[in-house]
Amino acid sequence: MTRATTPSAERSPAQAAATALLEGLIRHGVTDIVLSPGSRSQALALAAAALDRAGRVDLHVRVDERVAGFTALGLAVESGRPVAVICTSGTAVANLHPAVLEAHHSGVGIIVLSADRPAELRGIGSNQTTVQPGIFGDLLRADWDVAAPVGAAHEPDEARDLAEVAVRAAAEGPVHLNLAYREPLSGVVDLSPEFDGPGEPIAATPGGDVLDLEPDDATVVIAGAGAGPRAAELAEQLGAPLIAEVTSEARFGRHVVAAYREVLRGPHGQAVARAVVLGHPTLSREVPALLQRPDVEAIVIRTPGVEDYNPGHRARLVDGVRVHGAPDPAAVRRWVGGWVAMSRAILESEAPDDPAPDVSASVSKTPSVRSAFARAEMAIMRAPVDRRMLARALWASTWPHDRLVFGASRLIREADRTVPGKRIPVHANRGLAGIDGTIATASGIALAARRAERRGVVRVLLGDLAAVHDAGALLTPLPDDVMLHVYVGDDGGGTIFDSLEVAATADEGDFARVMRTPVAVDFAALAAAGGWQYRQVRTRAELDEALTARERLLLVHVPLEP
Repeated sequence: MTRATTPSAERSPAQAAATALLEGLIRHGVTDIVLSPGSRSQALALAAAALDRAGRVDLHVRVDERVAGFTALGLAVESGRPVAVICTSGTAVANLHPAVLEAHHSGVGIIVLSADRPAELRGIGSNQTTVQPGIFGDLLRADWDVAAPVGAAHEPDEARDLAEVAVRAAAEGPVHLNLAYREPLSGVVDLSPEFDGPGEPIAATPGGDVLDLEPDDATVVIAGAGAGPRAAELAEQLGAPLIAEVTSEARFGRHVVAAYREVLRGPHGQAVARAVVLGHPTLSREVPALLQRPDVEAIVIRTPGVEDYNPGHRARLVDGVRVHGAPDPAAVRRWVGGWVAMSRAILESEAPDDPAPDVSASVSKTPSVRSAFARAEMAIMRAPVDRRMLARALWASTWPHDRLVFGASRLIREADRTVPGKRIPVHANRGLAGIDGTIATASGIALAARRAERRGVVRVLLGDLAAVHDAGALLTPLPDDVMLHVYVGDDGGGTIFDSLEVAATADEGDFARVMRTPVAVDFAALAAAGGWQYRQVRTRAELDEALTARERLLLVHVPLEP
């Protein structure tokens, strides 16, 4: 059944321009559009729906613009392509600001398409009208305030040209197209018949400042968020220990130093004379302290489109490094081996790994030996879950076909302190390290992985405050073949503040009320409201069962001691 349309609606300039713009975005590599509903943006919405129906793009509808923005962020991170976000005018645009901030600081391509009033309706108190041009300030790679179309023959071509420029700019971060539309706000959607689907993505153009280096036995390689496998390769080429944060996607190989904080504070750290940094390190105080030391040559490899990481304003900033020569094997054994051995000793002294079971004891002919084995196994399975156990168990259960997403909490730092090297896909919103949008980001990652036929589980590990902050993302339907499991480490609020100076100086009651801010949330009810399965986990046995669960959408509530 088709809806009747008026002649004026059939000739809607808004609809023609909106359709041409979206087709242009898709032609230049956009595969996903995230949409929040509204009236002024209806031409964009209807064009997106028609393009989705035609199989030319994937459309994702989210009621809350904040959830929409972070869903787009996750889609862009996983797919490596810019993602368009459509919203209506007014407060809707402002609700995208947190995701745009994160995209700016992490170099992720989000293309905001905000609908607006035409010029004659601005500045006169019109309903749902505010100053939208420039609303994102200096966060953007490009920003356009596009005048309302009038139906001229050249406008669709101009819209497609604008789409190409926008996608190119989004190769290095967020862009904004503020689109004015006059009534009639929508009409018949007329798709171009010669257009059949997304083109190849436009990549960022690398810089040309390359530094030549030679291996030595006083260099370390530091990998922060977004560093990627290149950091692990560089550590081997330089014969250097690898300080790889848990979200760097470089935490693998023979050179990884898991307990790097403690090693940096010891004699090995004092022997460092050169540090090469990739990505954005955020999870320790020891790394920026090292880079600010006057006796350390700090070299930072830029990330295109992202603010340079330069603590102390003394690093040498380059676009890449080129290694000449091979490291001396004896020097590598001495230098890297010392770091790795010290790291292993530190971890084992703090809390040994789960001991390998003596399987022979289970079949011993001596009853007392068999009984002792059974008691030991039972004690392990009944052990209460703590942060270390939770972080290490999720890390151990994640494989290359899965995805692991961390929220900003004590749990990511616990993982960074203790998990061993392993080459798995890991993400966290470390551009600004905010607690907002974690579940929505993970849902975007899951959706993009699904389209690429990576059929693993996307697991999210976050604290109770981060989970409540993004509760709206739990209320959004997801496709039947997406497996998203959210693990909430509930320690009664923001206990990460316990390690700050304020904990020792503030009134205890005031500290609990305005810093920790505990939340009394029924996570079982919250899960049920969004159609998620729910489990509460208190012991190692219950955690192991949850980690092998095959539910599609699962919220796992893990009460922890503060």
